[in-house]
Amino acid sequence: MRILVLFLLVVELCQAQEILIDGYILDDKNEQAIPYANISFLKTLKGTSSNDDGYFYVDVPQSFLEREVHISALGYKDTILSVKRLKEQKKIRLKEDTFELEEVVVSKDLGDSQVLNPISSYSIKSGFSSAETPWVLALYFPNIGASKKYLEKITVFMQQNSRFKRSSSKFRLRVYDVNKETRKPDHDLIRKSIILETSVEEDFVSIDLSGLGIRIPDEGIYVGLEWLFLPFNWYMNSYEHPLSKEKIVEDRFAPTFAAVYQKNQNFKTMVYGMGEWSDFMIKAPGNNENLIPAISLKMSKKK
Repeated sequence: MRILVLFLLVVELCQAQEILIDGYILDDKNEQAIPYANISFLKTLKGTSSNDDGYFYVDVPQSFLEREVHISALGYKDTILSVKRLKEQKKIRLKEDTFELEEVVVSKDLGDSQVLNPISSYSIKSGFSSAETPWVLALYFPNIGASKKYLEKITVFMQQNSRFKRSSSKFRLRVYDVNKETRKPDHDLIRKSIILETSVEEDFVSIDLSGLGIRIPDEGIYVGLEWLFLPFNWYMNSYEHPLSKEKIVEDRFAPTFAAVYQKNQNFKTMVYGMGEWSDFMIKAPGNNENLIPAISLKMSKKK
């Protein structure tokens, strides 16, 4: 099976010595650490994530000091600043991102369940992995008929990767509403960070969200899978360049999310990287099916 890597091919002629940039990502109000913030160097494919203590480190070419860096974290406003400031300041404070959510009504009596994009193991055809900089891969789920439905359960399928030697890896689950004008992912409907852990013994991860009472907006939702560039997820990949035949060694980060082909064009895929959302489409050879993340969503109507 082939593995699709979510990064662009960029050639940089840079002979400069690399420098270490490290520091902490903190809450602007209370100085508390912000774990799993993603840090991407703009107009490059270099990036990293903060750990549980908000600490990050990364080696970059000295020429990057003339560039800008984009920092994103769940519940906080995206921040863009110079790499020079990131290196000198050491402590970067993010401001909370506040917005009005619809009233949450917790319902214990749900019925008429419906599963969107049901997955079977034989339907998995490929996988999505990440290298160089953190990404969010998001799949759109429509609310057919704009009826009153509630989010009950999300299941994410994995593709096993023999190059990753750990028994588990971590990623963050995101759930977004839909911007009515751009049709892109907008606000996080779950304000707390949900970190899920994969296992080599299972090819999927499920989480029951029925207790949160999240109503599916009329426009539908996006379910996002966010890679975390942590040492825990790191592995090395090597391959032979098809033209030069030289051995190429690169850093990769688990997990590898499984992918399936889907005929229904409602299931749109987008990718978030370096501060913006972009369409992501891979067609099956010779037909109109799209390769999408293997995510199933269970929703229910309230009785």
